[in-house]
Amino acid sequence: MTNDLAGTPKAVACPDKFRGTLTAAEAAAAMAAGLRRGGFETVRELPLADGGEGTLDALVAVRGGSRRHTQVTGPLGAPVDAEWAMLSDGTAIVEMAAASGLALVGKRNDPLRATTRGTGELIAAAAREGAKSVLVCVGGSATTDGGLGAVDALRWSLPTEIVVACDVSTLFGEAANVYGPQKGATAAQVALLSRRLERLAQQYYARTRVDVTTIEGGGAAGGLAGGLAALGARLEPGFDVVASAVGLEDALDGATLVVTGEGRLDLTSLEGKVVGGVLDWAADLGVPHCAVIAGQVADDAREELTVRNTQVLSLTERVWSEHEAFERAALLVEEAAVEASRQAL
Repeated sequence: MTNDLAGTPKAVACPDKFRGTLTAAEAAAAMAAGLRRGGFETVRELPLADGGEGTLDALVAVRGGSRRHTQVTGPLGAPVDAEWAMLSDGTAIVEMAAASGLALVGKRNDPLRATTRGTGELIAAAAREGAKSVLVCVGGSATTDGGLGAVDALRWSLPTEIVVACDVSTLFGEAANVYGPQKGATAAQVALLSRRLERLAQQYYARTRVDVTTIEGGGAAGGLAGGLAALGARLEPGFDVVASAVGLEDALDGATLVVTGEGRLDLTSLEGKVVGGVLDWAADLGVPHCAVIAGQVADDAREELTVRNTQVLSLTERVWSEHEAFERAALLVEEAAVEASRQAL
């Protein structure tokens, strides 16, 4: 491995978003400022995401591209103005949360009626506007329709190459049990939704000869991933898709320090999410120093990272109150990055 400049220590700032306070790009910029203050002359800013909400922002920040809007069917049928993006290489980025997300309906969700139709309409719109491929990001859904709404909107045929960024291993038939309660479903509704998914899996097999019940991650977004897979879409780990798209491997080549982070760090952060993915890639590439900056840090995550010899810096431990951590997040992230750089140099 070689540094960008021979003999010059190099640092990489590659966080996820700090939900509710900083986008991934804003967090990366704050980290980079702190790393430069701490003594690093060569710093790469590389905002990341795990394939869910925030992926569009992260990819556009690094790769460039145009943001676009299309009016589509919302999760409960009312029209919504959904944002998507077209990158310069012809890849469209569709976040299903923008069309079929729980945030669009909140506590008013109807888990039995919520549909992914708008996500299918977004995919179709991207293809009409010349997308060579579409990356579908599946976090934050309001739906458990097994993707039938999207499949119907696409008329049971993919208009272009589709990759589904998926950070869970949930099977299609488990979607209602695992995610239904989060979307407002009662126990009786979960049972009904599970029966619907079972019948839908049979329908998919009859029409496409794809058994969606065996596909790892097919239950993501209430089965949307499985529905698109029935039509021929590829399911890929969300973090790996994003990391490859933004060139994380090249960025880490020759790095002395990598700093990542997110709003709340717990053990799930180390399993298919940005923080865990960055640390795994850094270990594989031999980066000698790693640090994680987070708004809040759960004890179990701190213990695990201590075992991994990773520096952990919590914003809430730097101020008197959590409110202050939210209000001053960018400055606190920068100060934490200064501390991380001084330990690495």
